[in-house]
Amino acid sequence: MMNTIEILKKYWGFDAFRPLQEDIINSVLEGNDTLALLPTGGGKSICFQVPALSKEGLCLVISPLIALMRDQVESLKKKNIPALSIYSGLSFFEVKRTLENAVHGNFKFLYVSPERLETNLFLEYLPGMNINLIAVDEAHCVSQWGYDFRPPYLRIAAIREHLPRIPVLALTASATKEVQDDICDKLVFKNDHKRFQKSFERPNLSYSVFNPSSKQNKLIEIFKNVQGSGIVYCKSRKRTKEIADLLKMNNINSDFYHAGLTNNVRTTKQESWIKNETRIIACTNAFGMGIDKSNVRTVVHYDVPDALESYYQEAGRAGRDEKKAYAVLLFHKTELDDLEKQSAIRYPPFEEVKNVYKALVNYLQLPSGSGEGIYFDFDINDFVKKFNLNIYTVNYSLKILEQEEFISYNEQIFLPSKVVFTVNKDELNDSEKAFPDLEPVIKGLLRSYEGIFDYPSAIYENQLAGFIKKDVTLLTADLKRLEHHGIIEYHPQKDKPQIQFLRNRVNIEDFAINQNNLSGRKIAFEKRVQAMISYVKTKACRSKTVGNYFNDVSAMPCGICDNCINEKSVLVSKIEFENIIAIIEKLTEKVPVHSNLLLKSLNTFKKEKVWKVLNYLHAENKISITEKGLVSKRKRI
Repeated sequence: MMNTIEILKKYWGFDAFRPLQEDIINSVLEGNDTLALLPTGGGKSICFQVPALSKEGLCLVISPLIALMRDQVESLKKKNIPALSIYSGLSFFEVKRTLENAVHGNFKFLYVSPERLETNLFLEYLPGMNINLIAVDEAHCVSQWGYDFRPPYLRIAAIREHLPRIPVLALTASATKEVQDDICDKLVFKNDHKRFQKSFERPNLSYSVFNPSSKQNKLIEIFKNVQGSGIVYCKSRKRTKEIADLLKMNNINSDFYHAGLTNNVRTTKQESWIKNETRIIACTNAFGMGIDKSNVRTVVHYDVPDALESYYQEAGRAGRDEKKAYAVLLFHKTELDDLEKQSAIRYPPFEEVKNVYKALVNYLQLPSGSGEGIYFDFDINDFVKKFNLNIYTVNYSLKILEQEEFISYNEQIFLPSKVVFTVNKDELNDSEKAFPDLEPVIKGLLRSYEGIFDYPSAIYENQLAGFIKKDVTLLTADLKRLEHHGIIEYHPQKDKPQIQFLRNRVNIEDFAINQNNLSGRKIAFEKRVQAMISYVKTKACRSKTVGNYFNDVSAMPCGICDNCINEKSVLVSKIEFENIIAIIEKLTEKVPVHSNLLLKSLNTFKKEKVWKVLNYLHAENKISITEKGLVSKRKRI
């Protein structure tokens, strides 16, 4: 086997690891349970991919996002590293075939969602897999006290009972000390586990916060002054389009992106931005995860996020090429007031959650005692309208129902098209003779998808169209014709919002949720909100403020954020200090003077410098300043 540096050089083309990567890799190779906190763009995937390649066997990677799994598997395949993935939407046959490949094939990585770990089928094949490492990506999802809690992550620890001697590497970009401890606890880390935390400092990234009279004008000014690729994060889908239109009107090449768009449209918009055909993308937080684009110069948050964790991750998409970049947050005071009220909205009373559940099962016409494992298309606007509900109450009640594991609600789920033949082979031969123009599609299906005669198989129209050299629109029409003639069952892909029931419908009188857990999550949310508001209001270094929040005690002032620059601009030289004191002494010699008059008399100096001297004199008890702003001399300055 190659050593780790040889592997890094062969597959990634690098001669050396980034700071902490090698330490994390060595810890894993020594068999230690390991927690790694690396900032966004810090190279987390290398920390499990390199050690897995340096040992015999297969690395089991647990990830919450289908898009992220796909991107990483495709990236590995391009490096000629064999990798597999199992995600929602695959048929039983496809899952089984993937697991057989994991056992018998020469594969190095198997990506799975946490839900898959508990299935009987997965556990049946697990003993035959030669697992060398368990990597838990986005590990903060395991903690109820984190900003992105996902209940299935709590069950990852159960897999350790089947693999008692296999080390676990938990990776995240953002976790407070409380969440870090919770990760180690919930994943049942051994007492001698190792923790590595890279500094949250980004020396090339300048953080700024502005409270402009017009956010629109400020946004245009930012993108006129800073060239290059950019992202504008917005809280609503409607606003993403408004921002893109605003920028276009000012000759700034832009587009918008949100989870309400179809999968194909989202992919097209994303690719256009990655290729620099689109300069600025205005988007919701549905955009960005797993996207590898290093030359983003500016990330603007048009609205104040509710957590420093998400803000840090999103802002951190700027400047991954280590060149100067900017993270800008725009706010109005009313937003901060609204944030403080969010707790009551996001955690509705039990009776309201119960009412939403009752309305949901009625809306989907789900009989009592049924529903487990079933997916439903879900139009939240139609649901709210039909049951006369508040959309915010519904949104956050659905989130609580997710966290209590009644349902899974995903606005970005991708369930591929499925086809299964409904005729026998003799009937199929007759069908080919009856409809000769459909024969290429039939042959293409049979050659491309093993087992499609016996099991519903996921198909990908674009790939099949390329294989049989036919326009994808015409191919889709042919598939519908085949279904019309009773030759196949064809279920087109679903990329609309989906609700999956994780358990059968319960009787409303039996409906219950864990109030203690709910209360704990509410308190944790309120703490995150206060941390976000403190970040907006702070006069201290913003980079250091972020670092301290994530327990990075070594964080130093960055020197390039707006507060550090302002601090530099108000440094008072010895001569300035003496001159300001002399004028204050002269003006307050006989009678108190209002601070506004002092500032006017000292207008040759920056206002911030005058206030710095006044505050010093007041602290030293050499002057007094009344509530009305009158400044009096107490003793000789």
